[in-house]
Amino acid sequence: MNLFYKICIILIIIGGINWGLIGLFSFNLVAWLLGGSTGIAARIVYTLVGIAALCSIPSLFTSSPQES
Repeated sequence: MNLFYKICIILIIIGGINWGLIGLFSFNLVAWLLGGSTGIAARIVYTLVGIAALCSIPSLFTSSPQES
């Protein structure tokens, strides 16, 4: 697995944890850490998580490579 996909997975995990917190506790961790959900830093994180999710879609349809 190359670095790009590892970064994508990390971002997807961050997004999943954030959505879990929103669903369970109505607490937006990204917005809390980065100064509100409309702040530029939070919007950048949301955008990166969305791009990472889109970039990971092809991995659903390919077989995983054998690591040596």
